[in-house]
Order: sequence, then C-alpha cells, then structure tokens
Amino acid sequence: MKSILKVTLLFLSIPLIFACTEPKTIHTFEIQEIVLNAQNTYENPYKEVECWVQLEGPDFNKRIYGFWDGGNTFRVRIAATLAGDWTWTSGSNQDDKGLNEKSGSFHAINWTEEELQENPNRRGYIRSTPNGHALQYADGTPFFFIGDTWWASSTWRYPLTGKTPDPNWEPGPEGLSFENVVNYRKKQGYNMVAMISCYPNWAADGLSRELVDENGIGIRQAWEHFETPTDETPTAKDMHDELGNRPFAMKNGGPMADFDQINPEYFKSLDKKLDYLNSVGFIPFIETIRRDHGPSLKAHFEWPNTFVRFIQYVAARYGAHNLIFSPGHLDWFPPIHTLSGDEFNEAFVVWYKKYGELPYGQPVTTIMNGGTHEVLGTGDEVPWLTMHTVGNNPRNHGFYPMLEEQFAIGKPAANLEPYYAGWPRKIAGELAEAGDDRDNYFARTQAWGSVFSGGLAGHIYGTGAYDGTTVGENPLTAINRRYIWDALNYPAGEQVGYLRKFIEPEGTKFQELKLASDNLFPRKSKNSEKFGLDGWSFMMQTADKQLSMLYFENACEIPLIKGFTPNSDYTLSWFNPITGEWMEKQNINSNENGEIKLEKFPDNQSISTQDWSLKIIK
Repeated sequence: MKSILKVTLLFLSIPLIFACTEPKTIHTFEIQEIVLNAQNTYENPYKEVECWVQLEGPDFNKRIYGFWDGGNTFRVRIAATLAGDWTWTSGSNQDDKGLNEKSGSFHAINWTEEELQENPNRRGYIRSTPNGHALQYADGTPFFFIGDTWWASSTWRYPLTGKTPDPNWEPGPEGLSFENVVNYRKKQGYNMVAMISCYPNWAADGLSRELVDENGIGIRQAWEHFETPTDETPTAKDMHDELGNRPFAMKNGGPMADFDQINPEYFKSLDKKLDYLNSVGFIPFIETIRRDHGPSLKAHFEWPNTFVRFIQYVAARYGAHNLIFSPGHLDWFPPIHTLSGDEFNEAFVVWYKKYGELPYGQPVTTIMNGGTHEVLGTGDEVPWLTMHTVGNNPRNHGFYPMLEEQFAIGKPAANLEPYYAGWPRKIAGELAEAGDDRDNYFARTQAWGSVFSGGLAGHIYGTGAYDGTTVGENPLTAINRRYIWDALNYPAGEQVGYLRKFIEPEGTKFQELKLASDNLFPRKSKNSEKFGLDGWSFMMQTADKQLSMLYFENACEIPLIKGFTPNSDYTLSWFNPITGEWMEKQNINSNENGEIKLEKFPDNQSISTQDWSLKIIK
C-alpha cells in the first residue's frame, strides 16, 4: 500500500492531505511534505536515524534528506523544479518498514504569468548567474536582495500571530508582530530577512550572559537582558519560541545545551515563519547557530559529527524553501567564546562531503568577521561555499578592497554585516547619534559602496535592534540595546531600500557590470580617510560600455570619467539616495578619448555635500 503524502502548499500555507493512489497535480517550486512513520523504536531518533527520498523528475534525480519531527514521525520536504511527472521512493539507514520503500508520484504544472507576478519565489530557487557575479531565480529573472539583520527573529521576539498584516501599522510596541514588521520592510523595498535559527545556550536564567565551564570552555557569550536601565549584572536574553520551547534539552539541567537532544517543537514554530516569508516573496538568510556555541560543542560532544548532524538537520528541514543557507554565524573570533575559522570550516567541509550541495542549488555562505576568502579560503578549501561575503569588521572603506577581491574570484558576493544604524561605534573617530544624518549616512553609504565594489548579490542592512530588544525589557543605550520599533523608524532603513529602485530597472544588464572605479579621476578626494566613509567614488560598467553605474560618497570631488565609447551620445540620470528620487535626465557626449567630464553634482557643488548615485546609459 502506498504511503500518505502530506502536501503543504507553501504559497497558501494551507496543509492538504492527499492519498497517493493516483498522481496529484501541484505547481512547480511548491513544497510537498512526505510523512514517514517509523515502525521501530529508537532511543534517540535524532542521532540514530537518517531518512530520505530519491526524487526523480524532468532533469532531476537526487536524494533529498528528511528530518525527525518528534515521536515516530519523520518528514521529507520536496519540490518539483520543472513541469512534468515526478516520483519518489523512500529509504533510510535503518531496517525499518515504516521508513523504507514507500513511494508516491505527482504531476507538476507551471504558474501563470499573473501568479508569477504575485510572488517572485514562484520563479524558482535562487542561484548564481552564469558569470558568477550576481543572483537570479531559476527562470533567469534577476534577484537582488535587500535584507534586515533580524538575527533574533527566529524567536518569540518577533511573534508570528497568524493575522494579516496591518497595512497602516507604524513601528511601536502595539501591534508588534512578525507579519507587521515584514510587511513594513517590504513596502520599503526589502525582500530578505537575516536570522539565526536558534540560540541553544541562551536564557534569562539569572546567570551571567557570559559563561564558561570549570575547564574554562566557553558556553555562551549572549546579548544582554537588562531588567532595569541601570542593571550592572545582566543575564542572557531568552531565546525560546512563542510557546516557550527551546531548541535543545539542557545538559544535566544546567546552562549548557545538550546538542544530542533536539526539540522539534521549537523548529515547528520556525517552520511557520519561513513558510510565511516565502509566501510574501521574501528570501530567508538563515544560519544554524552563533559562533559562541562552538566551544561547548567541540569540548563536550563528538566533534565535528554532532555539529554536522545539526547543520544537516537545518539544511534538511528548510532545504526545500527558497533561501540562502549558512552553516554557522562567524561574526567575531574572541578568545574563549568561539572556535577559529579553521575549526568551523572543518565541520562545514565534513558536512559538505557527506551530504553535498543543497539539492535545489540555493547559495551557501556564512557571515564573516572580515572576508570569507581571507578567513576560510577559496576553491577546494571551502567546497561548500557558493557565495562570498564580508561583514562585521572593519565597517568602513576597508570592506571595499575585500569585495573587489571576491568579485575577481567569480562567485556572488555581498556585505552581510556592515555599519549598524543606531549602534554607538566610532567610524574614523566619529560617533554618530542614533538616527541622525551621519548615522543614516554611514548605513546608507556602506550599502551603496559595498554593492558598487562588486557586491552585486545584494546587501543586508545593519539595524541597531539586531538582538530583538522588545516589550518587557530595558535597553541600555551605552551598548546599543535598541527597541525593535525604534530601529525600524531610523530613516536609514528606508534609504537602503532605494538601492533596488536604482538597480532593478536595468533587468539582467546590471549583472554584466564589472569593476571600473579606476576610470574615475580622482577616485578619492585629497583628504579622504582610508578607514573612513567619506570622499570615495565608485563605478561599475558593462564591457560593451552601454551601462555605467556610479556612486559618490559625501565630500567627493567631481571626477573626469574615462572608459566610454569615443564620440558617443550618453544619457545621465542622477539619483538621490536620501530621498529615492530621480533627477531630470541630461544628454552628454563623450569626447574623442572616450571621456565624460562632469561639471558639478546635483547640489551645484564640485565637492559633494551629500552622497549621490548616477547612471550613464549609451
């Protein structure tokens, strides 16, 4: 007798149950959930059992791994990548009749053009463009992401209510919900949420937010939970789900997670958030755990296998979603509370060699302190990595040479943790006030400067509420514990979203851009700081010289621009990154040397008094 196929319609979020006595019709890229019920009894199903289905369809024949979901239930999430007939057959590493040799079939059809317009995720899984410099959907439609650093959004701090978002909601404690904050950013041009799947050792348990064991091994280095505005001994932020579930049991009842005892109930809550994101056209950037969990994992459990098991659990549970996946969050490498980049990469490589790439080809990368190519390596050193990133340090001009190097490597790149708006951290000796003009500028210029240094995959905006400080907690301004709603109101958040308005009208053409800042004379103002964020100019240009995109920081000198087709007509289109408005187009001719001399910025100055963007089109 054939098994029961449980189909979860991703874009409707309504579960339907079909008996697989005959093929059923579904849409391409629509998640289906195959439920397998083990007949054997296992002491620890999470550790002992691996299950999968062999999925076959047009141009597709791959093993798709499943995951334990509590009791005797195992699930495998699959999707059809092309229209046509599909079949699957189950298997496992156990002699279990409930898991093995089950089968089913279904027929996939394409979405209509109207349906594709309703949700871009219906266009298929995100992947690299053929030239390796940008991202696109499976059907070739360009994908350029703008995301927000809601690292804590996997938890109760961004509560999923199941309610339709209020289109008129303004950020504040009233009405705070996952749906409302996603919709608020969507209206500003965002299409990504960055999150860490869980924080196993974090809880407001009265113990210090920084814990080590009796042997000096780091257990956690958590974000602070302040009971009062003057709290001098903060505990850790609690990171359970909306129902109070934590992702793992606690080892011997202490403050350290038992990474051998997973709690599927926590991840069932996270399922709903990823389903919701995909249903509204968002792409989750999801990471497994933060780096401060690494030391206890290595010291107290079987390394790297215990960590590899969890990486695969997250990859299997969410690998049929349209996402960018990260096996770990390597934002910093302080003593005690992290492993080294090499140690983490050891586990990442073992995971990749055992399980291979994600079956649907989504990008795999990690957030990095510096550049992934510098810390982890390239090529065979990181076989799992299909997208390079920079982040966290130095949050100034120092990012841009790294991104240029990554662009030359030939994999998509992006800045995933740039300057954080509202975070009291000095840039070139300057400390901006939260939400003021300079704070907004620093966040805005990190976005534009990163993209036009080769980060054509997109950009994740740094928000001062990355830790999810919310109702019932007190922020401590000196170390940047901003309320979620305060950070959402910073003008920088909306301004960063204007990047898509500037880039996307060019369709696939922007994917052809190449580094061309050396054609700017001067490239940098005389007094610009090497590790500041003023006075630099950026340019990218297509090889056919048809399209050039430029960005000028504050305090830039008006440049002579080389590299155009000689004696040709061009159109200049200035864009204001602060307001998101286009200026009136101007016609201009290149000279016999292929040069264009700009006379002044739109503010009528030869040295800019704000940042500006420019398109030059032949």
